[in-house]
Amino acid sequence: MIKYIGSKRALIGEIMRCIRGFGLERARCADLFSGTARVGHAMKGEGLAVHANDINAYAHTLAITYVQADREVWYERAGRLIAELSDVAPEAAWFTRSFCEDARYFHPDNGARIDAIRERIAALSLEPELEAIALTSLMEAADRVDSTAGVQMAYMKSWAPRALKPLVLRVPELSGRVHAPCRATRADALDIAGEVEADLVYLDPPYNQHSYLGNYHVWESLVLWDKPETYGIANKRVDVRTRKSAFNSKPGIRAAMQGLIDKLKAPNLIVSFNDEGYLKREELMQMLSARGHVSVVEIARPRYVGARIGIHNPQGEKVGKIGRLRNVEYLFVASERPVSGLVSRQ
Repeated sequence: MIKYIGSKRALIGEIMRCIRGFGLERARCADLFSGTARVGHAMKGEGLAVHANDINAYAHTLAITYVQADREVWYERAGRLIAELSDVAPEAAWFTRSFCEDARYFHPDNGARIDAIRERIAALSLEPELEAIALTSLMEAADRVDSTAGVQMAYMKSWAPRALKPLVLRVPELSGRVHAPCRATRADALDIAGEVEADLVYLDPPYNQHSYLGNYHVWESLVLWDKPETYGIANKRVDVRTRKSAFNSKPGIRAAMQGLIDKLKAPNLIVSFNDEGYLKREELMQMLSARGHVSVVEIARPRYVGARIGIHNPQGEKVGKIGRLRNVEYLFVASERPVSGLVSRQ
């Protein structure tokens, strides 16, 4: 899966341990800020029926691939399609100009392949799930040869070694069918929270000023293929300026989070947050306390790779220092009864 700030790759074991603690069988689960779909994919791997949602198009595509699509239906067809796309001749166009020349996220040789493959996917008019699988394969292949520190706010002054490697498509790791259909939606979590039917809801909202759309605008443009107007050295989509989330706002996040929690009808809730967020541990505890018993798992983790590299200006020169290299990840577990076996992991 793609590199992602806020990815729960290192926390999957703890998250799934919390979920198992509820003792739910043949349960329905929802992840309303699905991001890379890593958590939804793990839930489905445990046999749970999952509803994955995200407002961004690239995240919706990942959720279709890793949550909604069943391996039994799509794996063989996806293999044939990926083989066909791998043979498409490179042809530099909009993507190469925008993200390899005007900006330097990818080497132009790989940019030309991305351009040609994406145009081929668009021309095939594929079924939605098969198209999502193809786009996920392309997104992940591009991620493996990018020249960034993990976000698309800037790019390396010199090519990262991986950027000089050729782009290679792979079939995504699809999950097998479970007891009920899984689905992926693209909506504002606040808009659909009251309609969610689930035994357990997992929430991993944005928690500070960093916008996922702004950090991963290249993937949004690659998936939408709308070839938007861009701005700035990072060549961001212009709608990054207008597609704002209340969860990225210090004045707005409290009301947004409280509203979301109040709307959810599910009896069990897990909220992922960390100590760099706009809301403090005690505030979230207070918000969740109305739902019953609340436990908190604390996990100390290194900060994202960009923080460890340091602060640089647009010319790639180091201009500042990061205040700390570690943070604390929180898993708030709220339910009508205590969940046994939850302890902090320091």
